Amino acid sequence: MNNRKLITTLLIAALGGVCLPLVASATPAEIILLRHGEKMNPYALSPVGQARAAALARQYLGKNATHSLLPAHEKPAALMAITLHTIETMTPTAQSWGLPVTAFTVVPEPGLSKHQKMVQENLRTREAVHDIMTNPAYDQKVVVIMWEHKHIANAKLEAQFPGQQITFRQLLHLNKFNNVPQTWPKKTFDYFWIVRYQPGDTTPVSFSMEPEKFTGQYARLPENAWGKPE
Repeated sequence: MNNRKLITTLLIAALGGVCLPLVASATPAEIILLRHGEKMNPYALSPVGQARAAALARQYLGKNATHSLLPAHEKPAALMAITLHTIETMTPTAQSWGLPVTAFTVVPEPGLSKHQKMVQENLRTREAVHDIMTNPAYDQKVVVIMWEHKHIANAKLEAQFPGQQITFRQLLHLNKFNNVPQTWPKKTFDYFWIVRYQPGDTTPVSFSMEPEKFTGQYARLPENAWGKPE
């Protein structure tokens, strides 16, 4: 037995017969990042939010979308969400593709303080980015992320956790671009952040913000300028 086989055998024995898989690095071609639709309460979307969820699927993100953001209507490699609002908003898009929603959820446990919940959401956001940048299934594919706004970008939240990377603005290295807002406004629901990468490089090469502009039966959905109320 050569040295490499011997070391492998010893490691497997030490781990109780469990052979851990190697972690492969990967780089998506594009990340489409957006917020959930308008809320009715802490658990559900409002009728406007539900209509936005349907409109996003039919016009921008779903299969056969009329104004698809996906290159050549490419099937997304993953659809990611974190909260009940983001899962509800993503569901029509997921159903159109026949894909699951990959949820990095935080369970609202009894007695969990607001700070403790935020710490868990910080962790889950980091885990999502780690998955995006290490999962070979996402390499040079499109990943759609629907998140709550504070963990997309929020200067005050970032200041509460100095020395940590807890928002997508930090974790995806978006601060290299001058046109990336430091905070996603509380009242803004109708924008896409689109981040593009070159193969093998986790530093993005471009960033753009695009407003949601719906037509047809969804033409009356709110379209407010960045940072302005609906």
